[in-house]
Amino acid sequence: MKRHLPLLLTSILLLVLLGAGCAPAATPTPTIPTPEVIRETVVVTATPEPTAPPAPVTITYFTFSAAPDHLVELDEMIQIFEEEHPGIEVKVELAPFGEYFTKLQTLIAGGTAPDVFELNYENFVSFAAKGVLLDLGPLAQADEEFDPTVFYPRAYNAFNLNGIQFGLPETFSTVVLYYNKDLFDDAGVAYPTADWTWADAVAAAEELTDADEGVWGLYSPIQFWEFYKKAAQNGCSFFNEDKTEATINEPKCVEALQTMIDFVTKYHVMPSDAEMGGISDGDMFKAGKIAMDVTGIWMFAAFEDAPFEWDIQVEPGMAQKATHFFSNAVSVFAATKHPQEAWEWVRFFTTSPEMAQIRVKSAWELPTLDNPALFADYLEQRPPANREAVFESLNYAIVPPVIERQSEMQDAVNNLLDKVKLGQLDPKEALDQAKVEIEELIK
Repeated sequence: MKRHLPLLLTSILLLVLLGAGCAPAATPTPTIPTPEVIRETVVVTATPEPTAPPAPVTITYFTFSAAPDHLVELDEMIQIFEEEHPGIEVKVELAPFGEYFTKLQTLIAGGTAPDVFELNYENFVSFAAKGVLLDLGPLAQADEEFDPTVFYPRAYNAFNLNGIQFGLPETFSTVVLYYNKDLFDDAGVAYPTADWTWADAVAAAEELTDADEGVWGLYSPIQFWEFYKKAAQNGCSFFNEDKTEATINEPKCVEALQTMIDFVTKYHVMPSDAEMGGISDGDMFKAGKIAMDVTGIWMFAAFEDAPFEWDIQVEPGMAQKATHFFSNAVSVFAATKHPQEAWEWVRFFTTSPEMAQIRVKSAWELPTLDNPALFADYLEQRPPANREAVFESLNYAIVPPVIERQSEMQDAVNNLLDKVKLGQLDPKEALDQAKVEIEELIK
């Protein structure tokens, strides 16, 4: 039995091993991956405070033509502009015409010049020559809304010097003959006609003058502006064509000045300065003390409430017709800190039809826009009834003589004309001296 025990154990072992080999394989335990932890960084941004709009830019506008009769209209224009340009405010500075250019020169010299200011044609060249006006060309070219053809070419080109546009024209005007219809009717004198000469005017004035009542037949100031025009009516100008020589003392100029003096000293139909006693011709006309007054169309509003009927006519002439061409522009100071904002005001102020309508309705001279529809309402306004005379006068308009030293020339001529009025010089002596003084200014 013992000898069979090893064999038995071996057999049992084999059976065990065979049984193990036949058993199904154990199911492996699945490997569970370690979860990935995703960390997000939350950035907390503070809620921004509402951004305040930038402070509006304030530009200053210096003017003479608005004072004193058109401040309401100017305020209306500025309000409209500021509503359409909320980032710009316009501050107005005023001075009467007689003080305006002296004050402007003082402001420029003192470094406190306005951003935008008004210039008339007669003084434009002087300021442009001093280099204080901004060249508007680059701003105009960059502005898609700007179209220079909206202006009357004559007015637009008047403010171009040597190919540089230094201003945009805002208004133009002329001078006409105002007449008191009541005085004409009382004297039985026919109203002035467009073909009158100064001889016709003097003949009527002699019948209208009433020394006992202090009524004078006419008034036409003896000063630079009237003299250049009457010289042109008589075929004379102050300069030769290229302005290298003064021709102010030529016989036809002397004759024109003598005609002006004769109104006072020969025909006694016009008051002397002493006889006016410091009262303006406009005030005397409105008071019924001057039957015919030669003055600008800007006086329509001032005479509107005159206590008599009045009208206008084209100014009388001599050998030919010649009337004033006055034009005002707005220019930008060359050293302004706000050229773009200044340009926005200049463009809007001069080219907006809405601005032009405000001018037309208030008789604030005439806008320079080449738009006949604008003037339909103007022609319908009363008084005066004969507003067509304004446009007829412009057919004869001539620009005044202008040099760089303009104010000096005007002062020199006016001083000499004063001496003629006082009897200290005769017309030829005065104009001979004027030639000498003017030629010193154009050297």
